[in-house]
Amino acid sequence: MNFSRPDADVFLPAGGEAAAALARVTHLCVAAHQDDIEIMAHAGLCDCLDEPAHKAFGGVVVTDGAGAPRAGPYAQFTDDQMRTVRREEQRRAAMLGGYAIQLQLAHPSADVKAPGHAGVRADLEYIFSACSPEVVYLHNPADKHPTHVAVLLRCLAALRALPPERRPRRVLGCEVWRDLDWLPDDAKVALDSGRRPELAAALLRVFDSQLAGGKRYDLATLGRRAANATFHTSHSTDRMTGITWALDLTPLVADPARDVAEFTLAHLDRLRTEVNSMLLAEPFHSKSPT
Repeated sequence: MNFSRPDADVFLPAGGEAAAALARVTHLCVAAHQDDIEIMAHAGLCDCLDEPAHKAFGGVVVTDGAGAPRAGPYAQFTDDQMRTVRREEQRRAAMLGGYAIQLQLAHPSADVKAPGHAGVRADLEYIFSACSPEVVYLHNPADKHPTHVAVLLRCLAALRALPPERRPRRVLGCEVWRDLDWLPDDAKVALDSGRRPELAAALLRVFDSQLAGGKRYDLATLGRRAANATFHTSHSTDRMTGITWALDLTPLVADPARDVAEFTLAHLDRLRTEVNSMLLAEPFHSKSPT
């Protein structure tokens, strides 16, 4: 299994042959950075752990992790040292979570953010053509991290390049650097992330370079999942103990001509309409006397 960068990492927690492991993946998460997978796609991982005979989880990290903020014991680490640390952390998470395969493509963020970069495109096209996942978890188009959005756009381009019959059944854009609670309820996809809470916490704690460096993603992620579950509905009890919100991106893959920005902004327009309707409804709205 050859990728465009010599420092790309192919890790098989259970051993075996890489191409065969990738081919059996049913739930695939392609993310920008180390630890994004564990924040985004815990629900997919749980689905695979619940049915190990029929489902397998695969992770792909596109960037090299060199630009991560660092403090505490990692404050003086060079970019090369951070690359090494973060690669090993991602490997440990894959081992702990029982992933079928973990790929780290090691692209600099600048290359990922360059539309049409040959290496990024070739690597993603190879990965998507070498497996047939039922579900693909990606970043969402309203995320506020520019590298996350860039990875999403590169992935959409690669998925759209597949023959229609080879495209995944479902593609989901998950929240990381912007919550998706603002989506109208009928546009939200609720990913059941409250399962296996001990594993969820342990997976997030693997990334010590981030936690000790001043970013408590473990507490924030678990708290957000719990908050999403509780604040989902006001007039019924919680059905799940943790939710990760996602946006269904399958229409963008099914129709390669569909504009990503228009698709995303249409949801924002719906939010505006929903808020406006609430404010204009009685008893909240009263016109000023003429």
